[in-house]
Amino acid sequence: MGIILNMDSVGDYNSFLGQETLHPLVSVVDFSRVPPLRHVRKAYGFYAVFLKDLKCGDLRYGRHYYDYQEGTLVFVSPGQVLGNDDNGEYFRVEGHALLFHPDLLRGTSLGRRMKDYTFFSYDASESLHMSERERNLFLNGLTEIREELERGVDRHTKSIVTANIEVLLNHCMRFYDRQFITRENVNRDVLTEFERLLDSYFEGDKPQEWGLPYVQYFADELHLSANYFGDLVKKETGKTPQEHIHIKLVDKAKELLCATNKSVSEIAYELGFKYPHHLSRMFKKNTGYSPNEFRLSA
Repeated sequence: MGIILNMDSVGDYNSFLGQETLHPLVSVVDFSRVPPLRHVRKAYGFYAVFLKDLKCGDLRYGRHYYDYQEGTLVFVSPGQVLGNDDNGEYFRVEGHALLFHPDLLRGTSLGRRMKDYTFFSYDASESLHMSERERNLFLNGLTEIREELERGVDRHTKSIVTANIEVLLNHCMRFYDRQFITRENVNRDVLTEFERLLDSYFEGDKPQEWGLPYVQYFADELHLSANYFGDLVKKETGKTPQEHIHIKLVDKAKELLCATNKSVSEIAYELGFKYPHHLSRMFKKNTGYSPNEFRLSA
């Protein structure tokens, strides 16, 4: 395995590209101005959004390789690794990038909202594929940020730049909503498989061996990141995967309450609960009845 270059700051990345740093915490890169580069894997200490304007072949993202197509938008968060090992060849990147350090966000509206932009935790295979109109909106946003940086830093720079980044990321949320809709058939297949996996979880000994089913388990089985899986399910059904799991647990508890003489504690342990009162609390929250009240009324 080749070396991994630590890019702790925006300035580190600009230096690597041979570009001027207009602001230590934020940068807009036009790769048409960057000379050919050698491959290297880079560990990022800041947020980055890359727009690939040309098909660039296989690119290593974390532990996997992905085939990036033209018009792909890739989101990178601090701590992620992106790039290929050096094979001695030079290559030219086509596209643009927005880089911003977490320190830029401290005390801002954007800093408080970053957790809402879950696509920064998506896998690379779940990247955003933009339409021409969406691409133009994205590039216009980069232009506004770049023009503000070129004015020079003053007491207004931070608020103006972070506001523009927030608008840009809000557009990306809208673009992802569109992508979820246009992939409706694929999404339906994911939901069907999720339901199958959820049913099969309770058919064997998994609840007794592993405990309650959790979202990451199903995301892994479906080869999706937990955030992408969660957003897909919520947009398609209006409920989170965790809510679907709770509904299934309550349904299974109802079946056992009606079809067996097992105590609530026995049912709780059979379904994977560590403590019986957790089942009672979930059951009442979802049905308005305690398990014993439901059994008496059934």
